[in-house]
Amino acid sequence: MIKPVQSQGGFTMAFGNWKRLFLASFVVGLAACSPAEEAQEVVLETDASTLRQVATGTLLGFADETSTGTAHVWRNVPFAAAPVGDLRWRAPRAAANWDGVRTSLEQPAWCVQYTHALDNGFGFEPGTLVGSEDCLYLNVYAPPFTPDGVPSEGEQLPVMVWIHGGGNTWGRAEQYDASELAARYNVIVVVAQYRLGPLGWLAHPALRATAQTPLDESANFGTLDLIKSLEWVQGNISAFGGDASRVTIFGESAGGHNVASLLAAPPAAGLFHRAIIQSGSLDTVSLEAAQGTAPMPYDWPMVSSQEAMNSILQFVQAPEPVEMAAAMRSLDIEALFGAYHEGEGNMSLPRVIADGIVLPVDGMEAAFAAPDTFNAVPVMTGSNRDETRLFNLLDPRFVNNYFGIIYVAKSQRLYDAISDYQSMLWRVRAVDTTAQAMVGGGHDQVYAYRFDWDEEGSFLISDFGRLMGAAHGMEIPFIFGNFSFAGDADRFLFTQSNEETRVELSDAMMSYWAEFARSGHPGAGRGTPQDATPWDAWGSAGAHMVLDTQADGGLRMEEGALSGTDVLAAIAGDARLENVEERCLTYGAAIAWFPQYADETFLGGACASSSLVNVTVD
Repeated sequence: MIKPVQSQGGFTMAFGNWKRLFLASFVVGLAACSPAEEAQEVVLETDASTLRQVATGTLLGFADETSTGTAHVWRNVPFAAAPVGDLRWRAPRAAANWDGVRTSLEQPAWCVQYTHALDNGFGFEPGTLVGSEDCLYLNVYAPPFTPDGVPSEGEQLPVMVWIHGGGNTWGRAEQYDASELAARYNVIVVVAQYRLGPLGWLAHPALRATAQTPLDESANFGTLDLIKSLEWVQGNISAFGGDASRVTIFGESAGGHNVASLLAAPPAAGLFHRAIIQSGSLDTVSLEAAQGTAPMPYDWPMVSSQEAMNSILQFVQAPEPVEMAAAMRSLDIEALFGAYHEGEGNMSLPRVIADGIVLPVDGMEAAFAAPDTFNAVPVMTGSNRDETRLFNLLDPRFVNNYFGIIYVAKSQRLYDAISDYQSMLWRVRAVDTTAQAMVGGGHDQVYAYRFDWDEEGSFLISDFGRLMGAAHGMEIPFIFGNFSFAGDADRFLFTQSNEETRVELSDAMMSYWAEFARSGHPGAGRGTPQDATPWDAWGSAGAHMVLDTQADGGLRMEEGALSGTDVLAAIAGDARLENVEERCLTYGAAIAWFPQYADETFLGGACASSSLVNVTVD
């Protein structure tokens, strides 16, 4: 039976990628090293100064003390009607009004999803189906104002709308505490939820045939939820002191992917004014592949809607669209999600679909080639230098794990090389391709970064600076100014010895992000030291900011763009790789992540049959 989840308390991280969330096991293992301190239950009380009037009713939130001040917080604010019953697989409808004062203390119910190991702290085993279809809520964080002191026109604050990661199959608003960012940098932060998995992304002709509105014909219901949340921001954010003409969307991994999709989505035009893509993607699946009438790109192992419905629904004869749509909308949620479940919470389904309604049929990458084919606002895009070390850390092909708590690379040399080239291709896909396309098409307001922080601590013989480095998701605590990141594992990652420098880097990054939200240009940030490095646009030279502490070169601008061809050439010439077998291993590991860059002629075809399935590093 699916378990509803509400108000579980929060941890401030999420890893958004369709790959397995390997770090979860790492966190659970390290937490077992010593008993965790018993969690102190925080009893929240409403604060009369948080009384706010929005279009649908009156809200009352609470005050949250941060390290630098106070933030006002409103949780569980509905921005759309519950997408249940006949509203399943339809564009979101308007939220209903309420009478009286809505107390906004509890976290929103999670959208339906399978749990991962990181959810053990909530009492769930990995692979447990939890959540509710009634989940279209958001949280708001703001500097403290009395009801009479909310900034009015001319003084209103920039707004930042965070889109969580999790492969579009996992994640929720409560994972992100934006109080510090709001209080320290005088911005309004909104964290929105959206439908996940097959409830958020599904292409099926019966659903299109029974559409009640043009947007109902889309296959991107999760994207439509995000658009609806931005419409809510436009209509209501002034009640909190926010400037509806300065809205920045930002998100990491799948959240970054979704930011890119909103840039390419005509229905999102005018709803935001800057965009930040953190470790994102430009990938889309065609409508035909998503519904099962064409092959999946690159042989991606995804279950089409046709395959899923055939495995669940049995008809004596082919149903009419109305009958089929009604059967789909009455499906048991466990059966629906079970059709896509790979085990351990992992799901194989198309997401971010080029449906010709919300997203152009030619995909996002093509849309970015000219400013008149996408929502051309100032864009910041970046990646972490060591993205895939997060996943390779727990891969038994590359790392030995002893007692569930000690991790040692089988060959640090090969571990480094494989992780480096996988992460370089991630950068090519997430940063350079996007920036080059936009700038080449005439859009010059593009800024790029690379996050390099790798000063994690160690545990016994496990050196997490080498094993993880600037891994996927590691920039998130720096941007939110909150290093409650990975539970008990935090004490190994964020130590006393690295505290001063990482807090300094975090302050600079928060400042750049906030200044971008304020002006559309990260500039030299706000509140950073006077010698802070100005952040230049990408331009013709591929200028990008490197985000690191002074010990490793500090904040600095570098130039140069990478291509897939550049990365393969580097593998071929890397002196760390001692023979053809090692080069093929590294090549295979890289293109397993990004098959777009496969080249059968690499090393004269020596790696054409290379497979990582049964390969281990000795």
